[in-house]
Amino acid sequence: MNLPPYTFEGGVAVVTGAASGIGRALALQLAGQGSHLALIDRDEAGLTRLASDLGQAHPRLRVTAHTFDLSRTAEIPQLADDVLHVHRRVTLLINNAGVALGGTFEQITLEQFEWVQSVNFRAPVALVKAFLPALSAELFPQIVNVSSLYGLLGPVGQSAYAASKFAVRGFSEVLRHELAPRGIGVTVVHPGGVRTNIANNALTAPGTSAAEAEAGKEAMNRVLSLDPAVAATIILRAAERRTPRVLVGSDAKVLDVLTRLLPGTYWGILGSLMARRSGADVRGETR
Repeated sequence: MNLPPYTFEGGVAVVTGAASGIGRALALQLAGQGSHLALIDRDEAGLTRLASDLGQAHPRLRVTAHTFDLSRTAEIPQLADDVLHVHRRVTLLINNAGVALGGTFEQITLEQFEWVQSVNFRAPVALVKAFLPALSAELFPQIVNVSSLYGLLGPVGQSAYAASKFAVRGFSEVLRHELAPRGIGVTVVHPGGVRTNIANNALTAPGTSAAEAEAGKEAMNRVLSLDPAVAATIILRAAERRTPRVLVGSDAKVLDVLTRLLPGTYWGILGSLMARRSGADVRGETR
């Protein structure tokens, strides 16, 4: 089914991970296009600042801030109820929030692994489930699920993160096929190295020294270069056009081709390139 372009003006967008990075950039641009906003993040201070800024810049829009830890997936239905109580409707759901964890699978704990799955995968699933009745009541709504470059390839030291982002990719593809006949679009996003705080906020495996953790974060921050505003523009253009899958950044595009050409052996090339570029063992994250 060919869906018409998504209309931002007058719509209601739910954005997770809205307090910083790509999420903040998305919120700013959505408001600029006339969308009412329900902003979700665990960073209460950052979320409050953003909502205040948007309220001053766009007084005619309804902007609400919902401080929430997405690892509490069992409470997401109540979160959705809170959003709908104020906004009454939702036309766009952007599952952008994500957390990261550095360390090999042997080094990290199962509790850490499960935490990443809860925030990065189970929360988007629960949010889609909670908001689907409201989305289904709208004419041609849209769902945007942010995966990652690491939803296309599996680098050393990223078992939890890559597993969650591959899961988001698969979930999104099934959703697209199931919901298209009902007039609901689904876009899955694979950003490469976007300049966000995800590496700075990443957990590390037990036993990692402060110096090792800091070195890993510094190494990855050197490869996180794309402006979040540029990423947000690409994502919203894809949502408007109902693009099924969008690669954000030249690194994502190049590495997508590499994994297609060498699906079983790409790491021999990529591992060396990433280590050389970062100047350290690869332990960080992309968005």
